[in-house]
Amino acid sequence: MSAEVADASSEKRPILALESTIISHGMPYPRNIETALGIQAIAREEGAVPATIAILNGRMKVGLSDDEIDQLGRMGKDIPKASRRDISFLVASGKNGATTVAATMIIASLAEIPVFATGGIGGVHRGAASSFDISADLEELSRTEVAVVCAGIKSILNVAHTLEYLETRGVPVLGYRTDELPAFYSRNSGFSVDQRVDHPEELAKIMRAQWSIGLGGGLVIAQPVPEHMAMDSAIINNAIEEAHAEAAHRGIKGKEITPFLLKRITEITGGSSLDSNIALVENNVRLGSRVAAAYANAAPKPARLSR
Repeated sequence: MSAEVADASSEKRPILALESTIISHGMPYPRNIETALGIQAIAREEGAVPATIAILNGRMKVGLSDDEIDQLGRMGKDIPKASRRDISFLVASGKNGATTVAATMIIASLAEIPVFATGGIGGVHRGAASSFDISADLEELSRTEVAVVCAGIKSILNVAHTLEYLETRGVPVLGYRTDELPAFYSRNSGFSVDQRVDHPEELAKIMRAQWSIGLGGGLVIAQPVPEHMAMDSAIINNAIEEAHAEAAHRGIKGKEITPFLLKRITEITGGSSLDSNIALVENNVRLGSRVAAAYANAAPKPARLSR
């Protein structure tokens, strides 16, 4: 842990986990560095200590320095994406890795950080019936006790199938001040959330209830992109379809598919999707910081099981 994160941890102050794949693979240079530093500033403004997570030189790091963030941003795709299956190799071999949602959840849990803010979660890819391409994020949400604040499921994915997967694995999908699951770049997906929650304190109570009862696993806290930065559904959906068709034509799959799609969608929309992406990440960091504060400030109560 960085000194700042270690001090906050020992003093039981709110800490917000942040991922690093968004820096190296999710946005172009230099917007990636500007965004990473900017969301750390937002977390501090909201009363939480930011803990950006990555694997550097074989060490799982919780709380990156500005220089380390700059390094990740400049190296970009030269730093491999690190999910659950990659962590042991990277640690053993002393290599670098930019953590995905799944890997960030694992390392945040090891550091006893219960709240993590990101852009959108991974899920069931289109065509998964034949490709079996399903993000490790979903399995991690079913097993690791971290609440993930996001703008819903990335709209490049099969949202309906992803929700079915989460339901099967017992992962609550909570809408923050919304009854409908947001669709990353746009505010509406056509799918309902499991429960609507209107206050960070309520979210903190649900987190405590889930983990004190012993249900385990994570929670999805879905918050719509700010209205003024939301994209028209028809425009973004057309861009997504075009990017998917190009990916299929070029045979792009596996770890490379999501970064490719996000990059092409940014190009097709003339940068509008990137602006929307940054706005929703900033919005999620604000909420994540408030949830982290509510969770840290709520006195834990032991579970009592009645007969």
